[in-house]
Amino acid sequence: MDPIVRATNLTRRFGDLTAVDHVNIEITPGEIFGLVGPDGAGKTTTLRLICGLMDPTEGEAWVAGHNVAHELNAVKDQIGYMAQRFGLYGDLTVQENMDFYADLFGIGKRDHEALSRELLAMTRMEPFRARPAAKLSGGMKQKLALMCTLLHKPRVLFLDEPTNGVDPVSRRDFWAILYQLVRDGLTLFVTTAYLDEAERCNRVALMDHGRLIRVDSPAALRTHMAETCYRVEGPDLIRVRQFLKQQPAAVSVEPSGAGLHVFLAPGTSPDAMQNAVSAAGLPAPTFNRIEPSLEDVFIALVRKTEDTHVGAV
Repeated sequence: MDPIVRATNLTRRFGDLTAVDHVNIEITPGEIFGLVGPDGAGKTTTLRLICGLMDPTEGEAWVAGHNVAHELNAVKDQIGYMAQRFGLYGDLTVQENMDFYADLFGIGKRDHEALSRELLAMTRMEPFRARPAAKLSGGMKQKLALMCTLLHKPRVLFLDEPTNGVDPVSRRDFWAILYQLVRDGLTLFVTTAYLDEAERCNRVALMDHGRLIRVDSPAALRTHMAETCYRVEGPDLIRVRQFLKQQPAAVSVEPSGAGLHVFLAPGTSPDAMQNAVSAAGLPAPTFNRIEPSLEDVFIALVRKTEDTHVGAV
């Protein structure tokens, strides 16, 4: 199946800063694809490049078979883009905002009315259609922004951190709507800083400092690490952590609740590491092997990337 979204060596520089560094992405129709990374990783810039809202310094992007640089109008017809701060009008009601965006998209009255009813029912926003947007909760504002984005029936929906700052219940409801849209044939490209949201995606691209460091399904990311993850517990973990961070075989050492999550390099015995801690005069902790979370994996991969860059300097 041909990809519906493709980026090849996509790069964007701002002076000496490389915000997006030779990114390669392929997304199949009907997929939920997540771009995950911390603030400043380059997620929003990547999205804007693929949507044609910004010109790349290098590389190319295609959406639904159209080259973004050369067929931008055709691309716009195929996509919906919901920015972090969508342009809702606070003094207009829910229905008036939808009417306004329908006019912008040039949607006929009959089609608009039918789709509005469908979207209001799907999002359970029908009771609030006469409420001014400024008086909606954060979750309701996101639902309204989503409805406005969907009015022209895009094939690919780009969402830039759509649930940032939204309460957990509203986040759950929002994702339930997204699942319904995907079941109806929509392709979804979402950026997020929430690793629990990344678990909802079919595939995830982990991004840091403008680069993709791994792309795979959430399950594969958790289970296909070369390093082994252990939960470390015991007394004096502050000093134990400081010691372990100095050991080349400990790829990542991060606090997790009352313990530590430690990734040990292939071939490294936890017993040997435990003995090394004891030999340093510290109380020996316990090492129990666990399956890492996606957050554990992301942090470990970032640490490996940092060590590689330091070693190359």
